[in-house]
Amino acid sequence: MLGRPIGLRARAGFVAVVWLSLIGLGTAPRSVSAETTAVPDHLPLTETPPDTVELGHMLYNDLNISANRNTGCVTCHAHSAGFADPRSAADPEGMPVSPGSVPGKYGTRNAQTSAYATFSPPFHWSEADGSYVGGQFWDGRANSLADQAVGPPLNPLEMAMADKKAVLARLAENPVYLEAFRRLYGVDLKWNQIDLVYPKFGLAIAAFEPTDEFAEFNSKYDLYVAGQAELTAQEKLGLELFNGKAMCANCHTSTPPENYPHTLFTDFTYDNLGIPVNPRIAELHGVDKLPPDLGLGGRPDIAAKHPDGSQEGKFKVSTLRNIELTAPYGHNGVFATLEQIVHFYNTRDTLGEVPDAADPGFGVTGWPKPEVPETVNKTELGNLGLTEEEEAAIVAFLKTLTDDSLDNDLTPESEAPLRR
Repeated sequence: MLGRPIGLRARAGFVAVVWLSLIGLGTAPRSVSAETTAVPDHLPLTETPPDTVELGHMLYNDLNISANRNTGCVTCHAHSAGFADPRSAADPEGMPVSPGSVPGKYGTRNAQTSAYATFSPPFHWSEADGSYVGGQFWDGRANSLADQAVGPPLNPLEMAMADKKAVLARLAENPVYLEAFRRLYGVDLKWNQIDLVYPKFGLAIAAFEPTDEFAEFNSKYDLYVAGQAELTAQEKLGLELFNGKAMCANCHTSTPPENYPHTLFTDFTYDNLGIPVNPRIAELHGVDKLPPDLGLGGRPDIAAKHPDGSQEGKFKVSTLRNIELTAPYGHNGVFATLEQIVHFYNTRDTLGEVPDAADPGFGVTGWPKPEVPETVNKTELGNLGLTEEEEAAIVAFLKTLTDDSLDNDLTPESEAPLRR
């Protein structure tokens, strides 16, 4: 069923060597600015082309495949922030969505973590779950990692390249890429068969994302399950509540899938949690308000299959692994902290009502109305009856899901990739 991600650590030295070739293009490497990651200067340059994983690593970290050569996959999905956006993690209230390559452009949804994304199955309807399952993005519109990877370069709010041809032209500037695509995929980046060549870009990134860089399974919880660590009394209470009274495990499953040793803390289904509008996103876009985000039901293909609107307002259930690092929370980042979103799950229907999420009473005296009220899940959250101590215990447990190798320094500069 699900295979263990292949390792990349043994390749680390070789990847650094290839990066030196990438930067210096076969000559002495140029100086590295203060905002880039330092590379050991004792490694020799090489003309050896990368394999698929190493090519994917290079492409994932390349800022040149964006309109202003300032944005790459790593910009919004960085290791230091649990493979979400470190800028949002550092300022969850002010930056709930990611800035794009073009100044003044922003996304409309919170950047999802790319960690553990390799385990999401292809998008499909499940009779057993009574829900759509799998895919990539909040609305599942990409069927695979490769399909997902080819989208952001062409999104005007993200990497903002003019078209596929422009992306390939940027790649073709680099002789390392030219040789790698020839050897690995039998294509020339300069060919005119754009629709033949462009998908290979996604395939390369999709070869990198299943590595253990993205799926380490070494959190305190994993050690606890393996009998190598003990949870505190508060964490144990949180786990008990997670699996019981709080009903978190109904969607964020805490048991491993069949024939697999690790739990993924998601069932990959879609749900409407009753999340309110985040007015900060409209503010970043310079407008008073944006159209309602219908999520899954906003996809034309899904809307055509479900004209009753039954899929509107539903978004993919995210993994909770590394959730401590991936603030803000929800598809629109309206919740700045874990404490806030746990409180929302608990009291959505009982706390009271405030006009919007910018109100000082947000999460204190009340919650705004749901953005899409018709399909809200009213059976598994909203009136859980948890005490303050129980909410705190759940938060404590969620923090045991952080992979221990991840850096807790959430400043954007901590994850700046190499650039030429």
